[in-house]
Amino acid sequence: MPDNLFSALPALDPQAEERFDDLLRRPGLRIERIVSSGQASPPGYWYDQDEGEWVVVLSGSAGVRLADEAQARVLQAGDHLHLPPHCRHRVEWTEAGVATVWLAVFYRA
Repeated sequence: MPDNLFSALPALDPQAEERFDDLLRRPGLRIERIVSSGQASPPGYWYDQDEGEWVVVLSGSAGVRLADEAQARVLQAGDHLHLPPHCRHRVEWTEAGVATVWLAVFYRA
C-alpha cells in the first residue's frame, strides 16, 4: 500500500466490490482505507460489529443510516461519524462515478 491515501485508487466500477486496504494493524486497533464508487450495503443488511468504528469521508460522498434513525446521514468530504460497538448501521449509497475514499479506525472497546 502506498503512503498516500489517494494513490493506487481502483478503477471506478459500481459493479465491482468496494476496496478495503489495511493501513495499520495493532492489538485492539485497525486503520483501513475504503474506496467506494456507487456501492451500498445489500438490501436489508445491517453491520453489527463487535468493535467500535470512527470513519471520515476524505473524498466523494455517501449516505449512512443508523438503525434507530429514519433517514440516512449524508456524509461529504471532511464529515466523520463515530459508530460504537454494536451500533447497527448500513451504507445506503455512495456517490457513483466518483471515488468515495473513507478512512476508518476500528478499536476494541
